[in-house]
Amino acid sequence: MYSPRLSSRPTGTNTGILNEYFSLSQNGAIQAEYIWIGGSGMDLRSKTKTLKGQINSIKDLPEWNYDGSSTGQAEGKDSEVWLIPVKMVPDPFRKLPNLLVLCETLNAATMEPLKSNKRAEARKVFEDKKVAVEKPWYGIEQEYTLFEADDITPLGWPRHGFPAPQGPYYCGVGKGKANGRHVVEAHYRACLYAGINISGINAEVMPGQWEFQVGPCLGIDSGDQVWLARYILERVGEDFGVCVSFDPKPIKGDWNGAGSHTNFSTKSMRTPPKKKDDNTEEKQDSPKLGMAAILEGIGKLAANHKLHMESYGKGNELRLLGSHETAKFDEFSYGVANRGASVRIPRQTDKDGYGYLEDRRPAANCDPYDVTSLVAKTVLL
Repeated sequence: MYSPRLSSRPTGTNTGILNEYFSLSQNGAIQAEYIWIGGSGMDLRSKTKTLKGQINSIKDLPEWNYDGSSTGQAEGKDSEVWLIPVKMVPDPFRKLPNLLVLCETLNAATMEPLKSNKRAEARKVFEDKKVAVEKPWYGIEQEYTLFEADDITPLGWPRHGFPAPQGPYYCGVGKGKANGRHVVEAHYRACLYAGINISGINAEVMPGQWEFQVGPCLGIDSGDQVWLARYILERVGEDFGVCVSFDPKPIKGDWNGAGSHTNFSTKSMRTPPKKKDDNTEEKQDSPKLGMAAILEGIGKLAANHKLHMESYGKGNELRLLGSHETAKFDEFSYGVANRGASVRIPRQTDKDGYGYLEDRRPAANCDPYDVTSLVAKTVLL
């Protein structure tokens, strides 16, 4: 078993004794960890429910509730918030048959979605026939920064002062270059066990900063999987005694920020354009395909730039400075293979004439439901 001898190890926990308890029989019971998003829009919460019997689908999971006055989502005189299970995956911490259960949050009295329940609004967009027929795919590149247990010092940084300037850390290998790989590898394997469509990981430009990619995912499932991957990362951080930050600019100064670059395509964007036949004229109402659809979508994103910036994460203006591989917060731009643009067209897409675009504007702390649904709404509705 991989057990690196590093300073950031579980604190106050005897893992050997803990494993003894996990080897005990559950007597046919299932531990279901109900997960939801708290009042800040970024604070993940969870609690466990013991279930009896076999769980074959999300419909077999009972609804539940919690005290919303303790999460900033309700007043004490009417504090009950309702939990509606929407997605379940194998629990990588307790192992099968135990489950992680992602939930939507509703006002228990009215059964209306809470303001912090961005999934409910996103679902309406993805259920629209004009969106559904285009089968929108997303691949989200979630950047994050690992901190020591003090939540002040980035992992691998000296207690006082700064490490060497950026340069050797991106996709770096070796001591002093890849800080926190033990945490990242544990998270990667846990996501694979849970069935998250995690497509890769890499060390990022700032030391102590990493990225995982989730996708391609269809529609609402993109937000579901990113939130579950974030939850798993936070739990892995507990085990190793490190803090996880999704702050878009965790360290001020000449250091890269953290984003959630969102790769997006529609069925039309992924379809190669039809070859023109010299003997036939193309109909004016023919749907745009390939690069034509991509450029049309980029034009719509440009026209709604301000609206998107309001929904792409708090503090994002501190990250989007026109430097450190970012565009400016208040200006829209796009280009082929340009990581300093708001939207990048990949070189392969430009070469093939069809594919996808990358929206580089979302911050690491964005709500993926907000981002994915807003992109679909802007481009398709």
